[in-house]
Amino acid sequence: MLTIGQLARYARVTTKTIRVYHAKGLLPEPERDASGYRRYRASDAVELIKIRTLAEAGVPLARIRELRGGDGLAAALRQIDDDLAARIQALQTTRQRLRQLADGRLSPLPDEVVAHLARLPGLGFSERWVTLQNDLWTLVFATHPETARTNFRDQAAMVADPALLSLVLEYDQVHDADPHDPRVDALAGKIVTATRARYGDDLPAYDQGSAIPALVQGAVNASSPAWRRLDALIREHLR
Repeated sequence: MLTIGQLARYARVTTKTIRVYHAKGLLPEPERDASGYRRYRASDAVELIKIRTLAEAGVPLARIRELRGGDGLAAALRQIDDDLAARIQALQTTRQRLRQLADGRLSPLPDEVVAHLARLPGLGFSERWVTLQNDLWTLVFATHPETARTNFRDQAAMVADPALLSLVLEYDQVHDADPHDPRVDALAGKIVTATRARYGDDLPAYDQGSAIPALVQGAVNASSPAWRRLDALIREHLR
């Protein structure tokens, strides 16, 4: 027979922990002996070690009580193991993000987007354009993760086409132009022609029912009166 102190030492827990297990109904509380002390048997030590093992594995005490009294212990433990595996994966992802932040890589964008943005200066785009693209894709990926990658790849493909690339570069270059500069009207016509050639009558309608595309285009237009008029001309001709 063991005292509570001896039981605690053998099971490598504290007496307070044992009393908590008693209070929560995890470990039956034995009767007191003639001296007023509770005496524990070997079976109590075995049960306590099992409870401690489950608790150390991260199983909540309320769940331990449920498991100890049921027949589906093995299945329940497998489910707990699956849940722990998912939590570990999430924590590993968080650690990777923290390391990126520590290295100064603050972008929440996927690697393929980051790589695309890094190529833009070498293709002739201004720093202003690259910064704007970074901010806009950050917004799109944060608000529409389910469609953002498809939309990004569609837009990124334009850079791989020399004819379309020249149009996008020209779009960047008219940023500081007068809104009524003939170049703006000419560029609008070329973009409309290229858009119809690329999509036909099946023009892309990204994220219908969402305010984000309008918000994105509004941010672009707000940075340049020439871009604002260019957008208006393109929409007018594509209607």
